[in-house]
Amino acid sequence: MEVKGVIKLINPTKEYGEKGFKKREVVITTVEDYPQDILVEFVQDKCAVLDAYKVGSNVSIGVNLRGREWTNPQGEVKYFNSIQGWKISNENQSQSSAPSQNGENDLPF
Repeated sequence: MEVKGVIKLINPTKEYGEKGFKKREVVITTVEDYPQDILVEFVQDKCAVLDAYKVGSNVSIGVNLRGREWTNPQGEVKYFNSIQGWKISNENQSQSSAPSQNGENDLPF
């Protein structure tokens, strides 16, 4: 699954726990009639892939949806979802480097 948009925010890498679990978050704003700000997490060795990008970059992010169950101390079961990135590419470069047969970029209409 892919999410496309413009990078709004890139957080620094944070480490959690004794084993040094690493997580880095990026927020992208989708380009559509009703733009959405989507938080995507990159974990462990994937955190470094964000180093090559900056706020304002038009990107496509390969993501996996993750979900988990958690029982709080009161015994209530809660469910959490996250969007985890595993690759990112610059949309401007991929579009300009893949011209159609007539020499123009492919258009979505």
